[in-house]
Amino acid sequence: MARILLAEDDNSMRHFLARSLELAGHEVLAFADGEDALPALSAGPFDILISDIVMPRIGGIELAVRARDAVPGVPVIFITGFSAVSIEDLDTIEGVSQMLSKPFHLNSLVEAVNRALEAKEAS
Repeated sequence: MARILLAEDDNSMRHFLARSLELAGHEVLAFADGEDALPALSAGPFDILISDIVMPRIGGIELAVRARDAVPGVPVIFITGFSAVSIEDLDTIEGVSQMLSKPFHLNSLVEAVNRALEAKEAS
């Protein structure tokens, strides 16, 4: 399936999402925040970035910009628990496939991943 780079600062949410995506057949590289995920950007190819937007040190928007620099065209799926996150900031990032607001159903995440993969293959 896909090799997914996941950045989520909530430990239980990160483990839950990673396990769920693995059960759906994906390989997941999970990190506690954007700074921890940075080395993975150059360590090998990945198909999708899934990132929380608000995290300590390096947040999801900056991570997405760097991911798109490292892997042009990589789809980005944002997850957030903050409804007040500025959508205008997302306009600076090409390839944002979807933004999921917490709490969300795992089916929504799997569907977002599938749509991102389909769009990537079509391009």
